[in-house]
This record gives sequence, C-alpha cells and structure tokens, in this order.
Amino acid sequence: MPTEAPQLAQGWAAELHLGFARDGARSALVERRHVGPLRVQRPFYPEGEGVCHVYLLHPPGGLVAGDDLQVNARVEPGAHALLTTPAAAKLYRSRAAAGPARQAQRFEVQGDGLLEWLPQESIAFRGARAELSTRVALAAEARFIGWEIVCLGRPAAGERFDDGTLQPSFELSRAGHILYVERGQYAGGSAVLQAPWGLAGQPVVGTMLCAAPAAARCVEAARAALAGQLGESALAAVSGWDDLLVARYLGPSAEQARNVFAGIWSAVRPALLGRDACVPRIWHT
Repeated sequence: MPTEAPQLAQGWAAELHLGFARDGARSALVERRHVGPLRVQRPFYPEGEGVCHVYLLHPPGGLVAGDDLQVNARVEPGAHALLTTPAAAKLYRSRAAAGPARQAQRFEVQGDGLLEWLPQESIAFRGARAELSTRVALAAEARFIGWEIVCLGRPAAGERFDDGTLQPSFELSRAGHILYVERGQYAGGSAVLQAPWGLAGQPVVGTMLCAAPAAARCVEAARAALAGQLGESALAAVSGWDDLLVARYLGPSAEQARNVFAGIWSAVRPALLGRDACVPRIWHT
C-alpha cells in the first residue's frame, strides 16, 4: 500500500503581456506575448485610431484550484488603451487542500498615457477558493478609469455563498504614492456577508476608480448618473478628493452594478479623458 497521498494537480499557469504605444495618430498594440490559456483578439478601433480596444480571452472559461492567471499591460506615453472581457470570470468550487485559484492584473501607465479597465464581473461559485488582485501604477500625468465587480454565489440560481473564501484587492498608485487600497476577505457563511455593518445579505459588491486631474470635480455628474439605476435594496455612493473619484456599489445584481458603473463612465469620460463613451461592441453579443 502506498504511504504517501497522491500529489494534487497543479492547475493552469497562464500569463499575458501587453504593450501599447503611440504610432503617429494611432494607439497601437506593440507587444503581445502569452503563456498558457490567455489570449487577446485583434485590436479594435470603434472610436478612431486614438483608442485601442482589446478583449481579454480565457478559453477555459473559469478558474479552479491551483490555477494562476496573470495579466500584465503597459501603456506608454501618448497611448490610450481600453481593456475589457467578453464574459464574466467564473471561480469554480474547489477543495481546500488543493489551494486557491489566483488571478492577478498588473497595469502600468507611463507619461500621459490613458488606460481603461472595464471587465465584466467575477462570479464566485459556492465552495470557490480564490484570490483576485488588481494593481495600477500611474505616472504623474497618466489617467485611469476602471472597475471591479464581484458576485458571491449565483443569486439567479438560488445559490448562496455559504462555503468557500474569496480575497479580492484593488490598488491604485501615482508616481509611487498610494492613492487607494481596498482589500476584502469573504468567507462563506460568515457574519460579514449578512450583518448590517457588512454586506447586509447582498451578493454583489463593486468599486470603480477614476484618476485624472479633474476627477474630484466630476462627483456631482457621477451622482446624477445614478438616478433611476438603483432598486430599493441596492446602495451606491460616489466620493472624490484630489484627482481621484471613487464609486461603490452594493446590491443584488451584477448586471445592475455594471449598468451603474457604465452610466458613471458615460457621464465622466468626456471631462476626464476628452472623449464621449464608446461602448465595446462585445458587451452586446
């Protein structure tokens, strides 16, 4: 009889490296390297050559224990990139002994570059064990708009997040100085999910960050964009200071969270980035 337990599978290890640079009037995808199941489609230019839209693809469709996905993107001076995803990221159930699934994004924006990070939500299935991390490093003149949305369980299917762990984090810095840090730790069935001082029984939580010189002056426009977007049980708030605008959502629906943030994005993008909102066409498929 064997005396040692069989070794557990290591899971997928995947990396994606993207680089964007200005080439005349065009924001070009000048670097595209991948290891494992992470890809991008060809770049799209629905609003002209100045903004490069790129869709991140993960063909397996979800993460399980031991998976480790890393996305790295660099935007050079003068370039403008918009990154999004074609579907929600799914964090599947896994055994505690197999270790967590991990997904990390590392974004660097140099000079006066612009980056928009507008992914669809991450759905943590019952029993998921996952760590999600996004870090954005901006140069002194760089600008950024982005959001993260997490859905605990599958409320449309009646599934609650009563087992598992999820540890999301979102960090933004400018010229080496931290502007915003958010870290969460959600354990299935814990008090923080149900208590009024926690998530109050709501399964969806999201954060949107806008960093640009005029960001704090857009707070009222962002708040006006919330009108008609929220039901009775959802909460949303917008605040701003210096060159940072922060929007938060807590409620029953990932779709509602996306609509709230997209509405704010449409309201503030002209002032912050000098362009009207141009919805990625993948959102409509």
